[in-house]
Amino acid sequence: MKITHETVATIHFTVCTQDGTQIDTSRTGKPMDYLQGSHYLIQGLENELEGKQAGDKFIIDVEPELAYGERHDALVQVVPKSMFADIDVNPGMTFRATTDDGEQSVMVIDVTEDEVVVDGNHPLSGLTLNFDVEVLGVRVATEEEIAHGHPHSEDGCGHSH
Repeated sequence: MKITHETVATIHFTVCTQDGTQIDTSRTGKPMDYLQGSHYLIQGLENELEGKQAGDKFIIDVEPELAYGERHDALVQVVPKSMFADIDVNPGMTFRATTDDGEQSVMVIDVTEDEVVVDGNHPLSGLTLNFDVEVLGVRVATEEEIAHGHPHSEDGCGHSH
């Protein structure tokens, strides 16, 4: 069976930056199940998986526009430290910020005595990502999985209906 829209695929993957820095892998634990067409994976990887079947292995570079997008300098902002009240703010911390475009996650990238620099870009934005993937299995998704937009384990889906 081939991976097509509304099939559940089981894969092992390793993702690295272009310089070889490993970002994530499933190979040290359980393989990942995903529902093709649910947009759970980045678009470039989901596009490449289309039509693959169990036993297929491939390596692909995914450009930023089909991954986490390009970086936008306007999403890096300096805000007064007083906005964080009594919180001991440190680089690497993440917060939810209210913006003109709604709620957005931001990461603290620098802290001075009076100011905090936050970045609203995804941490992997602007990067070409290298994926090493092995397809372990493919099956037809259940109606419930399609309705919920994700695969379910043998124990169910893990959330209330």
